[in-house]
Amino acid sequence: MSLPSRSLLDRDILKIREKLLQMTSMVDEAIDKAILALNTYDVQLAQEVIVGDNELNHLRHDVEDTVYMTLATQSPAASDLRTIIAAIHLAVELERMGDHAAGIASLVKRMTGQPEIDASSKLPKMAKRARQMVQEGIQAFLDRDVERARNMIKRDNKLDKQYNKLFRETLHEMTDEESAQRATFLLWVGHNLERIGDRATNIAERVIFLVTGEFVENIDEPDDLTAAS
Repeated sequence: MSLPSRSLLDRDILKIREKLLQMTSMVDEAIDKAILALNTYDVQLAQEVIVGDNELNHLRHDVEDTVYMTLATQSPAASDLRTIIAAIHLAVELERMGDHAAGIASLVKRMTGQPEIDASSKLPKMAKRARQMVQEGIQAFLDRDVERARNMIKRDNKLDKQYNKLFRETLHEMTDEESAQRATFLLWVGHNLERIGDRATNIAERVIFLVTGEFVENIDEPDDLTAAS
């Protein structure tokens, strides 16, 4: 590859990386806002998350367009090609994380005025872990850091256990129709956070494949809840 072509390819790869970082920042903010709106019953803040999801969708397609243009005009090979193809997968995962955050936000209006449930106190910790996983996954991609990616995958097992604990405790609080409805909404929130963790894990698995050619899949050991289901 000639020097001018190498320079153009490096420019395009940098552009793709910057767009992925922008998407990561938007996802992180969306999760934070969604949980804050849930805790404060802030319907307006929740609406901001829902509207912002459209921007994430557009940015995902922007990443794909940039990737396809780079493939068509620069003919990348070897590690450059793998990196660029991986970027499409990452953009899809990030866009879907935004969908999960918007899903949480959409529940705020429906939960306003309903009785509090003790299990809801576990949601901020789950959200914090999910946000950390997203950041770790993207950083592993940027640094091509397999060890960071493997360590991040282990975090998903902990997030799954947090969700399972939320599930069990929430069931105990379903004492009447009103609390049952509230508990169901909380489980939807927890499920969305757990799915964000799964998608962050998909990113980590993609990083490992990108660097090593090894395909890994995170399979958690079944606990009492999963074994019974």
